Amino acid sequence: MNYESNENEHFPVHLNNQIHDLLEGNEIGLELLHFLETDNEVQGLLTHGNTLAIGRLNFNDHGPTHSLIASINALSILKILHEKGVETTIEKELWGSYEDSQVVVLVATYLHDIGNAIHREHHHQFALFLANPILRTILPSHYSGEKAQRMRASILECIYSHDESAVCLSIEGGCVTVGDGADMANGRARIPFSMGKIDIHSVSALSIKEVNIVEGIRKPIRIEVTMTESAGVFQIQNVLGKKIDVSGLKDFIEVRGKVIGEDHSIITEIEF
Repeated sequence: MNYESNENEHFPVHLNNQIHDLLEGNEIGLELLHFLETDNEVQGLLTHGNTLAIGRLNFNDHGPTHSLIASINALSILKILHEKGVETTIEKELWGSYEDSQVVVLVATYLHDIGNAIHREHHHQFALFLANPILRTILPSHYSGEKAQRMRASILECIYSHDESAVCLSIEGGCVTVGDGADMANGRARIPFSMGKIDIHSVSALSIKEVNIVEGIRKPIRIEVTMTESAGVFQIQNVLGKKIDVSGLKDFIEVRGKVIGEDHSIITEIEF
C-alpha cells in the first residue's frame, strides 16, 4: 500500500476492492462506507486536514487515502481476531454483533483524523466534536433507541483513543489504533521528504517498502514490514510500536521486519 496521494485524487481501485471485500455481507457497513467516501463534509474536513498536515507541517498524508488505508488495516485486524475466535468488546458486553463492531471500526478509523482540519495538536480531541454531528446524522437511519447512542459513543471512544496518549479500552479501539499506525509504506512519506523534511522520521519512513497484515504464527496476527534499509526499524519502534503498546492488543500481535536487497533477497529479519 505505497500509494502517494494528493488532495484531488480518486481512490485506487485496489483499495476500494479490499475494503468492500472486508465488509462483504455487512449492508450497514457498506452503506456507511459509501456515505463516508461521498459526503462533502467528511471529504472536505479530511482534505483540509491534509492541507494542514502536508502543506503547513510537512507531515505525511493524513487525508482521504490515509483514512481508507487505515480502515482496511483496522478491519483486517478485526477480521483475523474474529476468525481466531476472539470476541469483540461489543460482543462480550452482549449489546451488539461482530457486524456492529465492523461498523464502529470502519467509521471511527475513517474519521479519526478529521481533527487535523483544526490543528494537529490535540487533533484526536477536535475530531470528537467534528464527528459527533456527522454520527447523529448517519446512525439513526440504521440503529434506533439506546443502541444508536451506544454505537455513537463507541465510535467516539475509538476516535479519541487512536492517539498514543490514550489507552484503548476496547478491542475495536485497539484495531483502529494499530490500523492507523500500520500505514507506513514508503509512498506515504515522499511528499514531506521532497519538500525538504529530511530527518530520521522521513528517512525511516522512506525505508518501509510494504506492510502486510496476516495471520500470525506465535500470536493471532502478524504485521510484516518489508524495508530497503535498516533505518525502517525506527519507524516500526516509534510509530507502530507505540500504537501497539497502548492498543490493548499486544498479546494478539507479533511484528516481523525484514530488510531486502535490490534483488529482493532477504538481508536481515528482525522480530519485535
